[in-house]
Amino acid sequence: MSFKKALLAATVLSLPVAAQAQTMPVTGLYVGAGVGANYNQDRVQRLAGESAVVRSDVGVAAVGAVGWGFGNGIRAEVEANFRWNAVNRLSGSGSRAPNAGGNIYQYGVMGNAYYDFYNLGLNLGGFNITPYVGAGAGYVWSDFNRVRASDATGGIVANSRDGRFAYQAIVGAAVGMDALLPGLSLTTEYRFMGTLEPSVTFVGTGDLAGQRSVFKAENYNHSVLVGLRYAFNTPAPAPVVAPAPAPAPAPARTFLVFFDWDRADLTDRARQIIAEAATNARTVSSTRIEVSGHADRTGAAAYNQRLSVRRAEAVAAELVRRGINRNEITIQGFGFDRPLVPTAQGVREPQNRRVEIVLR
Repeated sequence: MSFKKALLAATVLSLPVAAQAQTMPVTGLYVGAGVGANYNQDRVQRLAGESAVVRSDVGVAAVGAVGWGFGNGIRAEVEANFRWNAVNRLSGSGSRAPNAGGNIYQYGVMGNAYYDFYNLGLNLGGFNITPYVGAGAGYVWSDFNRVRASDATGGIVANSRDGRFAYQAIVGAAVGMDALLPGLSLTTEYRFMGTLEPSVTFVGTGDLAGQRSVFKAENYNHSVLVGLRYAFNTPAPAPVVAPAPAPAPAPARTFLVFFDWDRADLTDRARQIIAEAATNARTVSSTRIEVSGHADRTGAAAYNQRLSVRRAEAVAAELVRRGINRNEITIQGFGFDRPLVPTAQGVREPQNRRVEIVLR
């Protein structure tokens, strides 16, 4: 498995679906951990023109970290890591040695720096997604535990540990789980980790007893991890507040009843309006009802004064029929002195032929 293929695969796995959400950058202290699979590339051991190849099965990788987010997408952390791979083949000088086995353990400490692409607004199924990239450097020990190859006559075995400078590149994505716990994220990532060549000492057994060889071994690892990260300073999402119900409209306190020209009798529509006024008078606990009659500017002033009073009395009588006490009603007539629509003398204006009911 080449580095380019592994990087491409991890990148594809890390790409989220675009949507319209936006995450907040990590701010302050956080902790994280992850576990997954580790592929340790064939280790080519070299010494004085001789070489050996150690091949391993896919094994296990685990990391744990404590870090700090600066609130602008940049994070820094200290990481402890562990990798294990079982050896399944050891070959040298073009031939494969029989009965190969053993384990290779790697463990160390790294300092990492990351950048979170928190402002891309990516979302999948309602969960915010933040891609990130990172790089790290530190110190890792390679522990060869009974790495061996043998036949009936003898063989070689390595019980050797050596620490070297280590480096790594990281690409991943964090899926926000704030609905479960503010600050909690599910992480998935690919890591390439390498070290400077550690020294491995092989000791002969059986017919090869007494022989001793020290090799320099390549060390490149490809890991795919799934984990959790918790940021301590993440604010809880704002609660969803139901909109306040719209206040009920205030009961009307003024009603207009219109009349035909030179008439004081009530129309069906006028009786409906008076009924609404009577109902609202009880709703608002009215203590006084003013009924004011008006006329348009046709005819003599004295005649229109009397007509406006008759109109007010007709409305008051209908209010009493609707259950209003007569002593709560005051009646007055203004003739054509207070028009709703100003007009010249002699103009018939329907809106001026009215009675105003005012609830006090």
